[in-house]
Amino acid sequence: MPRPTVAQFAYGTCAVILSTFALLLLSGTSSAAAVAVIAVAALALGLVVATRVPVPASRRPVAAVPPATPAPVRATVPSPAREQVREPVHERAAS
Repeated sequence: MPRPTVAQFAYGTCAVILSTFALLLLSGTSSAAAVAVIAVAALALGLVVATRVPVPASRRPVAAVPPATPAPVRATVPSPAREQVREPVHERAAS
């Protein structure tokens, strides 16, 4: 998993802070439960904003290229040299 960029941190942080203040001011709540719900919603919004920031082209993952199929290799066996004289096989008699 790639590491987040500085821009992703910045946009995510700004989204969390600004959305928390805006939701607290607009809702006018003072209960702890409502403030907790607003904080969780702001964190979720910040996460969405941070993940939607475009990644620079140099950090984008490269699509996997399938390896090229290798050409078949022909195995050649050297033929015996014509000058080479074969020795006769001597068999031993069982005694």
